[in-house]
Amino acid sequence: MEKGKLTRALLASGIATGPVFYVVAIAQMFVRPGFDIRHHAISVLSLGDFSWIQILNFLLTGVLALLCAIGMRQMLKSGKAGTWGPLLIGIYGIGLIIGGIFHPDPGFGFPPGSPAGMPTTMSTHAAVHSFGFYAAFLSLIAACFVFLRRFASERPRGWAAYCAISAIVSLLFVFLGSATPNLAGILFAIGGAVAFGWVSILSARLVSELREG
Repeated sequence: MEKGKLTRALLASGIATGPVFYVVAIAQMFVRPGFDIRHHAISVLSLGDFSWIQILNFLLTGVLALLCAIGMRQMLKSGKAGTWGPLLIGIYGIGLIIGGIFHPDPGFGFPPGSPAGMPTTMSTHAAVHSFGFYAAFLSLIAACFVFLRRFASERPRGWAAYCAISAIVSLLFVFLGSATPNLAGILFAIGGAVAFGWVSILSARLVSELREG
C-alpha cells in the first residue's frame, strides 16, 4: 500500500471512532436489563452480563483512535497541529483503552442486584477507570483548541468556530452531568458524543485535504 493510501486508511480509523462507540453503546441500552441512561453512565455497561461487549467497545475505539493519531502525524508532520494534535488524539485512545481494562463500580441498581444509590467508596479499578475517562476527555478538549489554531487563519473560519464550539459544549455537558446526578448519564453521553463526533468529523476533513493535496 502506498504511503498516501496508508495515511488515508489510518485517518479513516478516526472517522469510525464516534459511530462505532455510540452505535454499540446505544444498542446495549435497549437490551441490558436495568440500564437507564438518565442515571447510568455508558461505562457501567462494562459490568454484569455481557460486559465483554462494552469492554471490547472501549478497546476497539481506543485502538482506532491510536491508528488515527499515527495517520495525523504522518499527514501533518511539522505543520500546524502536527505535534500536539496527534499526541492528544493518542492520549484519547489510551484513555479509552484504560477505561476498557479497568471498570467502574456498580451502583444505582446496575447491574441488577447492585446497591440502589451511588457507591459510598471508590475502588482502585474504578479510580483508574475514571482517570482514563478524564484523560481521554480532557485530551479531546485540548485537541479542539490545537486544531482551532490550525484553522484560525482560514477563510471562512467555520472550522475554527466548530472546534471552539465542540470544546465548550462538551465541557458544559460534563460539568452539568457532574452537578446533576439524576441526569448524569445522559448529560455525560451527550458531552461525549459531541467530543467523539468532533474526532470523526475532523478525521473526515483531513482525509479530504489529503485527497485534494
